[in-house]
Amino acid sequence: MDNKNIEKLIDALRDDDEHVQTQVSELLCNIGEPAVEPLIQVLEDDNKHVRRIASRVLGVIGDERAIEPLIKTLRDDNKWVRRAASGSLANMGSEAVQPLIGILKDEDWRVRGGAAWALGKIGDKMAVEPLIEALNDESGFVRGGAAWALGNIGDERAVEPLTKALNDKSSFVRKVAAKFLDKM
Repeated sequence: MDNKNIEKLIDALRDDDEHVQTQVSELLCNIGEPAVEPLIQVLEDDNKHVRRIASRVLGVIGDERAIEPLIKTLRDDNKWVRRAASGSLANMGSEAVQPLIGILKDEDWRVRGGAAWALGKIGDKMAVEPLIEALNDESGFVRGGAAWALGNIGDERAVEPLTKALNDKSSFVRKVAAKFLDKM
């Protein structure tokens, strides 16, 4: 498909009908690599639904060029866009691990939390030590995400830090740590 037709599909993402948006996103997934650059540009669209769909489609396509733009999208004002970006980064697999580890120290707790969750979904043991450090984050959301990620990865190195997390001031963190320590 040529760029002109891809641009028409991108424009159709802005349709008010959710079914049209769904069909267009499926077509863009099937187009694959030629749709990546236009979809990356759409991550800056004014419409949050369009940004969410573009984030999701980029994850399905799985092209490495989308990793950095999706990391930037973890700062989006809309939580559904951030969740789609985080899920898409998780779909990128091992190629996204180093960039995600790099943002575990970002100034925005939402970015750190999204990174922890994506690392847990990927399950790469290279993330264990940085996630253990994230158990000391100032944000309970990030600490909980790190506990979940460590439990999901299932590495022995996480047993002691998760045991310590049972005393966390956040009940969410304590609950997540306890859930995974029964499984480890």
